[in-house]
Amino acid sequence: MGLFSFIKEAGEKLFGGKDANAATPADDLNAKAAQAIATYINAQNLGVSNLQIAYDGSQGKVTVTGVAPTQGAKEKVTLCCGNVSSVTSVDNQMSVTNPEPEAQYHDVVRGDTLSAIAKKYYGDANKYPAIFEANKPMLSHPDKIYPGQKLRIPAL
Repeated sequence: MGLFSFIKEAGEKLFGGKDANAATPADDLNAKAAQAIATYINAQNLGVSNLQIAYDGSQGKVTVTGVAPTQGAKEKVTLCCGNVSSVTSVDNQMSVTNPEPEAQYHDVVRGDTLSAIAKKYYGDANKYPAIFEANKPMLSHPDKIYPGQKLRIPAL
């Protein structure tokens, strides 16, 4: 799957703030961040087993290993890791139980809507539910996307 790039300032704020101070060793902060990301992934109920997360705060890089039941679940794990504030790249080294073709990705920009994205990739704005479903449970509503977010665009 390779290394995916993300926008550092965009995404869920799972860690940092007052806990990220100079008195706390970097290894402790990295471990807390990795645990916060793992908790977030597990909360999505993607069926992943043997999940291991490593976070390198100096590079903003997340490395993830484990076993995903489907290619879609593996791709959602990548998005869970990368659509987090302070993360700039994700190296997803997970294996997949039932391999499928990989999806495309779209970086949301100001003014994007799921309908406009569907029109771009599928030629039909009314196919936006396919994109919404491919990004659930990270997306709770079709209108709640934000600039800098990366979305899965599945093949139809």
